[in-house]
Formats: sequence, structure tokens, C-alpha cells
Amino acid sequence: MQVFNVEGMSCGHCVKAITQALQAKDPAASVRIDLAAKEVGVESALTADQVIAAISEEGYGVKLA
Repeated sequence: MQVFNVEGMSCGHCVKAITQALQAKDPAASVRIDLAAKEVGVESALTADQVIAAISEEGYGVKLA
């Protein structure tokens, strides 16, 4: 599982937007989001760069943890 630090997540809408963005690129992706820790865990065939791009496209600041 790859873990990313994501700035700007604050609510259920953020969780849904990020999850849908990642699953649009890899429908089999497993996404675990911890709002309090501002972390997104992704188990996917996507590369770290592809995950970062997908989350960035949703308007969040993101980097590999």
C-alpha cells in the first residue's frame, strides 16, 4: 500500500471525490482515507505519480508520505 499526505481534505465530500478520482483510473483500487491524519492509502496498479496526478486534479495538495 502506498501512503500519501494530502492537504485540504476536511469532510466526507473530500473522501468521496478522492476515492472516485482514483477508482476512475483503476476500478480495482482500494482506497483508505484518514481525514484526521490527512493520509490516503492506496492499493492499486497505479504508480505513485499517477495517484498524485489524480488527487491533484481534484484540487488537493499531495505528496508521497
